[in-house]
Amino acid sequence: MIYKTTLLMKQSVTHDVLRFVVARPEGFTFEPGQGVDLAIDADGWREQARPFTPTSLAQDKVLEFTIKIYAAHSGVTRALAELQPGAALTISGPWGTIRYQGPGVFIAGGAGITPFLAIVRHLRGEGRLHGHGLIFANKTPADVICEKELRAAFGAHANFLVDCDAGPGFETGRVDEALLKRRIANWDQHFYVCGPPPFNDAVMVTLRRLGAQPDALIFEQ
Repeated sequence: MIYKTTLLMKQSVTHDVLRFVVARPEGFTFEPGQGVDLAIDADGWREQARPFTPTSLAQDKVLEFTIKIYAAHSGVTRALAELQPGAALTISGPWGTIRYQGPGVFIAGGAGITPFLAIVRHLRGEGRLHGHGLIFANKTPADVICEKELRAAFGAHANFLVDCDAGPGFETGRVDEALLKRRIANWDQHFYVCGPPPFNDAVMVTLRRLGAQPDALIFEQ
């Protein structure tokens, strides 16, 4: 099913990430972590739907999307960034295999954090986030989406990795075997993984090798 909606507002999150707030179509429901196909409802764009994840709470009266903008490409995200409030959009019904299945560690690369934002916000709102962990990898500190919110949510259980320019609160490195051995003591829990395909593949292979159960890996299939 395709729902019609309208852009209500947009604001900056990082230097290349925008927060879009859109009207919530009547009858639209989703589970935190699920995605939709979003398109600009205008000639030349209607057939160019792209997958994005609502980052709002399931009960909110509006929908929020946190989207990385690739300004160097003449594509959908740059077109979205140029929209003004009142612009028409369409979204599909929800889909996806990333849903909360129990306590564990969220492991994200870059914009891969977005499917987890609604889950984290939901758990935090219900007072059920204690005991969960976060490992979040980015190129630089400036690329971290919702850093303050995530630090407040996870506290000492938040681990932020960057490729370069690490400052206080950041560690230089990648999500590799050495890092996972240092940061994870309990392998009998869930592992939520989302990032670019090479990131996902490498992390899940390593998690399995270190003792994670295959049915405890939650990722977009």
